[in-house]
Amino acid sequence: MAGSEWEAAMRYGVVRALAGGVVALGASALLGGCGTLSSGPAPVCTDTKEALQQYMTQVRGASASDPAPWGQATEKLAGRLDELADEADGDLKKVLEAEAGRLRAAAPAVGTGDVAQLDTVMKQLPARIGDACD
Repeated sequence: MAGSEWEAAMRYGVVRALAGGVVALGASALLGGCGTLSSGPAPVCTDTKEALQQYMTQVRGASASDPAPWGQATEKLAGRLDELADEADGDLKKVLEAEAGRLRAAAPAVGTGDVAQLDTVMKQLPARIGDACD
């Protein structure tokens, strides 16, 4: 393998490890927070949990050698959070809109193999949405 091929392979390996790790961490924290709701924004929080599970499935199934689907999946999750924000009100609506914007901003870089911004978003997303769902 030539030097540039090796660097590309390593970069995509890092992308897959980082994105998979932050998605799993982010979703597990969010899943715990939304599952305890009994009233209020529970349906939207449950739907948010499902959207994150679908995102994890898409990312886990994406090839590490082609980051474009990762960006597409991130953009799709941002769109779903926007839809859920339309169903919510108050703090939850604001948080979902903000997180959708942050994901949308991270999507182009993720699509080229740079997950630094996604890493930041996914580390903060569970607490932000979890707080709004409580």
